[in-house]
Amino acid sequence: MPRASREQASSNRVAIEESASRLFRERGFGGVSVAEVMADAGFTHGGFYGHFASKDELAAIACTRAFEDSLDRWKQRVAGQGDEASALGALIDGYLAPRNLRAPGGACPSAALSNDVSREGEDKPVRAAFVAGVKAQLDLLLSVQDPDRPPDTDKALVQLATMVGALVLARATAGDPISGDFVRAVRERFAGLVDEATV
Repeated sequence: MPRASREQASSNRVAIEESASRLFRERGFGGVSVAEVMADAGFTHGGFYGHFASKDELAAIACTRAFEDSLDRWKQRVAGQGDEASALGALIDGYLAPRNLRAPGGACPSAALSNDVSREGEDKPVRAAFVAGVKAQLDLLLSVQDPDRPPDTDKALVQLATMVGALVLARATAGDPISGDFVRAVRERFAGLVDEATV
C-alpha cells in the first residue's frame, strides 16, 4: 500500500505543477494564490506544504515545467525539416498561431513570464529556472542553423527576441489591426531573411 500512496502523491504533485505552470503564465505570479493553484488542481490549500516548501519553490518548478513543455513542442515542429528555413518557418508558424495569442497559459513562458520574473529578486529560484529555459530555447535555435556554417549566437538571440517580442506585442494590441501586423511582419521576416543575422 505505501507504494500506491507514493505513486498517488507523485501524481498529485504533477497535477499541482501543471496547474501552477498554466495559471502563472495566464495571470502572473502575483495574480495567483497558492489556494487558487491547489483548487485548480483539485486539492485543498492545506495539502500544499506536503509537496512544496514555498510559493517561490513552486514558481521555479512551474517555470521549469513550462519551458520543458514549450521546448517539446518546438522540437516536434522542427523535427524532420530539411533546412534552416523550413525549421524556422515551422517554428514561427506554431509560435505565432492564433491559439498562442489567445491563451498564454499553454504558450511560451518567455513571453508570458518575462515581466514577472524581472520583478523577482535575483536570489529567487525562479530567476535561475527562467534563465535556464531561455538558454535552452537559444540552444534549439542554434541547433537548426546551417551545419556548414559556424554557429551564430547573435542571430539566435535576435530570433528569440523577435519571436517573444512579437507574441507579447500581438497579445497586448489584440483587437487592433496592428496585432496582426506584428504576426505578419515577423513571419515574413523569418521566411525571407533566414540567412541574415538580422532575422
